[in-house]
Amino acid sequence: MTDLRNLLKDELQDLYDAEQQIVKALPRMVSAASDEELRTAFEEHLEETRGHVERLERAFELMGETAQTKPCKGIRGILSEGEEALEKGVNGAVKDALLIAGAQRVEHYEIAAYGTAASWADELGLDDVADLLGETLDEEEEADSKLTKIAEGGLVTSGVNESAKGR
Repeated sequence: MTDLRNLLKDELQDLYDAEQQIVKALPRMVSAASDEELRTAFEEHLEETRGHVERLERAFELMGETAQTKPCKGIRGILSEGEEALEKGVNGAVKDALLIAGAQRVEHYEIAAYGTAASWADELGLDDVADLLGETLDEEEEADSKLTKIAEGGLVTSGVNESAKGR
């Protein structure tokens, strides 16, 4: 890495791979979720994630670069841990709590990465790229917030965590 632009390109390659891994993982999460609200949230985020892939492709194009991936070991590890957790043989609300925990780990990774990339793009004067990355960052933050609400519940529902406590 010789300069900030190269760092940004490298970060975008990492994110491009991460988003593609997430697109592959989300259908399994949809199938594993027993809570209807959680399943719907995963389905909606799958569609958003496909849009994230497209935005990254546009960001590469705006930078005059070819969209390429670099293996994202961070997301691979987080997704692998999530798969291991689901193999513990738990069901119902306990499984949903595990799904939420794993999904929030993914969201937090993405929030950090998109925040950094957007900041670097802004610093480089790549306003269109920064705007694209900022849009995705906003969606990742909203997904994280939605997962917290599903876990904690609200005025009408008790939430996954309450249901997972057992009696």
